[in-house]
Amino acid sequence: QVPLVESGGGLVQAGDSLRLSCAASDGTFSNAAMGWFRQAPGKEREFVAAINLSGSFTKYADSVRGRFTISRDRAKNTAYLQMNSLISEDMAVYYCAARKNVAATSDIPGGYEYWGQGTQVTVSS
Repeated sequence: QVPLVESGGGLVQAGDSLRLSCAASDGTFSNAAMGWFRQAPGKEREFVAAINLSGSFTKYADSVRGRFTISRDRAKNTAYLQMNSLISEDMAVYYCAARKNVAATSDIPGGYEYWGQGTQVTVSS
């Protein structure tokens, strides 16, 4: 069973918005900080945003701060990434990740135990 499943990616024009969702199985999400990362072709996976277990603290990469918003709905076992004012540089495969049994956020891939399969975001200019 895949613990995390992303959805919501697609093809949009520059300036448009998308909302990504990350649905988690109960065991993964109920006690985990969550993060979003992205990876463009030929580049390393990079941090986008993270949210702590309670949802009281969020962290963003400088490149997306003010445009992207991370949130979570613990009742639905789902995390979200609202992406506004998309630009071509945002084009990548987006991955959600979970830190099982860890409340605090991390901005490095190695800080996360569980990963989704990724969802493609394509931005046309």
